Amino acid sequence: MTWYKAKPAPIENELIFILSWLLCLMFAPQLQAQPLFPHCSEPILSRLQSHQIAAGETLTSIAAKYNLLPETLIKLNPVLEEGALVVGTEILIPPINGVRVEVPAGATWKDLQAAYSVGADVLFEMNGCEDVPREVFIPGVTWRENNQGINKFPGYPLPAIATVGLAYGWQSVDDKQRVMFHSGIDLLSAIGTQVLAVDQGVVAFIGQEENYGYLVVVDHGKGVQTRYAHLSKIVVAIGAEVNAGDVIAAVGNTGQPDLKVPHLHFEVRQQLPVGWVAQDPLYFISY
Repeated sequence: MTWYKAKPAPIENELIFILSWLLCLMFAPQLQAQPLFPHCSEPILSRLQSHQIAAGETLTSIAAKYNLLPETLIKLNPVLEEGALVVGTEILIPPINGVRVEVPAGATWKDLQAAYSVGADVLFEMNGCEDVPREVFIPGVTWRENNQGINKFPGYPLPAIATVGLAYGWQSVDDKQRVMFHSGIDLLSAIGTQVLAVDQGVVAFIGQEENYGYLVVVDHGKGVQTRYAHLSKIVVAIGAEVNAGDVIAAVGNTGQPDLKVPHLHFEVRQQLPVGWVAQDPLYFISY
């Protein structure tokens, strides 16, 4: 005997359709497409708020009110560089510490990561998950005035003051065919010239790095280190204690220098929550 499955009656088909439709309505919110970048928010530079300077306020008190560093406010508001606060002046306040940076055409998030030691993913999200805009906010990076003598080292990295062949910051290289961020200064000097520690500290690293070539890193404590690169030889060991003026290496041309002529690549880095961030060495040495 052959058994046949009974076909649903027309009314049953309608009920099944209605029930399916109701279920879709109930669960539709859970089925909506998730955002492509769920951690993204409005760019930091679009979330700046305004503060009107009141009588009796100081740069320090305003910074403390918003849990920021004074350097953050100075860099974002050039009017504050003069030092005196004018009552009634409107200044911009960011939600976190950092700096606003103008980005050269063609620079990528990875370029900014290499320049400022902040993850490309962090920069991407904090700046709205967009292609690199003309200006970006770099979290954690601070700025220092070059007249703050208390931050200067007692020594100089070479036996005599040298010409700066390539300065710190965004630079055009290769006959202006390429723009890059230079994390230190290149001091022109003959190969074999003695390289000196600029302050007391402990040698934290010696060795060869792809771009730096032969490299010495000195930790000076309090979140400050100096780097000496493209060396021809190194005469100190890891863990050695050095003082300002001690010979630690000799000028060379190892690694991948940005200048064709012999020079010492010298960096100053400050430890911030985002990592060891390069600072302009000319703020820290006498020249």
